[in-house]
Amino acid sequence: MGKILVVDDEQSIADLIEVYLKSENYNVLKFYNGHDALQCIEKENIDLAILDVMLPDVNGFSICQQIREKHNFPIIMLTAKDEEIDKITGLTLGADDYITKPFRPLEMVARVKAQLRRFTKYNPAEPSQEENSIVFSGLVLNKDKHECILNEKPLSLTPTEFSILWVLASNRGRVVSSEELFHEVWGDKYFTNCNNTVMVHIRHLRGKMHDSAERPQYIKTVWGVGYKIEG
Repeated sequence: MGKILVVDDEQSIADLIEVYLKSENYNVLKFYNGHDALQCIEKENIDLAILDVMLPDVNGFSICQQIREKHNFPIIMLTAKDEEIDKITGLTLGADDYITKPFRPLEMVARVKAQLRRFTKYNPAEPSQEENSIVFSGLVLNKDKHECILNEKPLSLTPTEFSILWVLASNRGRVVSSEELFHEVWGDKYFTNCNNTVMVHIRHLRGKMHDSAERPQYIKTVWGVGYKIEG
């Protein structure tokens, strides 16, 4: 079913997550500190990571950043306080989703499943029969290879960033609302602060593309409606 890395120094929470994920037949690799988790990442083929922000040695943001230097698997951050800055920081560093403690275990499982579905859909291990490449205006997207090339230069995108760009490029010329984008990429219909989550990822994606919100060459904001790419 998939190999899930769980990192939380609160043993009761880590154990609870493990129980619920194992009940769904996931293989869980559980750690109470960042150092051991980082060593595990070097040895194992991880499918998804759940990282607590506050750890005794290496914080979750640092682990997220180190993962993104080499790996594309989805990352879900756990934050103890409902502060927007923590969420924005995690998303900017390459996290795909966040869960605020205390959380409902079944919601956590649903988020894990949604991330794995999205990752499989937009980063398939095997080529499918559908169109897997998009090429226009100097932008090349290859879904099979999780590869993005802009003006002959490769861009290092997180799975979520790639998925957002793929959805917008697939619908170029049409405005895609934040809600529709969230549903397509995260697999959920809607949750609180959906617009902010999408906005942070769009901003980070624009930065990597050297695009501007004021004078965009690619991703345009249609205020009060959503985003679009014209091609």
